[in-house]
Amino acid sequence: MKIILKQDLDKLGQKDDILTVKTGYARNYLIPKGYAVQATESAVKIHNENLRQRAHKEEKIRKEAEEVAGKLNGVRLSIGAKTSSAGKIFGSVNTIQIAEALKEKGFEIDRKNINLGTEAIKEVGNYKAVVKLHRDVKVEVEFEVKAE
Repeated sequence: MKIILKQDLDKLGQKDDILTVKTGYARNYLIPKGYAVQATESAVKIHNENLRQRAHKEEKIRKEAEEVAGKLNGVRLSIGAKTSSAGKIFGSVNTIQIAEALKEKGFEIDRKNINLGTEAIKEVGNYKAVVKLHRDVKVEVEFEVKAE
């Protein structure tokens, strides 16, 4: 069954993508939850018209995201954490702390747009986080975890 996504879904696609998925997945999960609509002929026409109207606005937002990415490129963060004598952190460093550190540097970025990878940060050291500013613009930000 062909569907049009109404929002970004991890491991499936981005908003406004037209995809082919299994019928049961679409009818029982995606459409009732409001994540997608069935891609009928009229829905596709409306979708294409909306995309044309939105293209200009999208380009402006993308350029702004690229400007922020250029400013973020050289930024290096320092995050303090309580540690044991062996250098292990009590708890872990998470995206909230990185978002706060970015806010102190003058960048207003939502914590949901920051990805630390699969491993939890539980030791003092240097790490990298990926900041998603736009669907096409991602920046790696280096940060150092220090003992307080």
